Amino acid sequence: MDEAEKKAVIDEFGELVNMSPSELANWLKTDESKSVGMDSGDGESVGHKSGEKIIKIKQKKRADLDAQDIEHMRKVIGYIKRHRAQRPKDEKGSNWAYSLKNWGHNPE
Repeated sequence: MDEAEKKAVIDEFGELVNMSPSELANWLKTDESKSVGMDSGDGESVGHKSGEKIIKIKQKKRADLDAQDIEHMRKVIGYIKRHRAQRPKDEKGSNWAYSLKNWGHNPE
């Protein structure tokens, strides 16, 4: 991946992941956060684990992001875009909104 592609991923991630590391960390502690998502095989959902990675990524300086970080950022971008397109009529307090928040995007 060249620098222009990397910059585009970082910029789009910054736009879509609209929760701060502290907001996301607080959210991930809630029962609502833990109640949604596909189990990753160990009792913790894929989205919940993703949220933990997002916190670490957002705490890094741009220059310190490695290939694994960029790859996870691409995964997050894809998930948020797909999931936002499936917006239910009544999203407040819904599993749809909870899942997006696990991935760092507050739809409110």
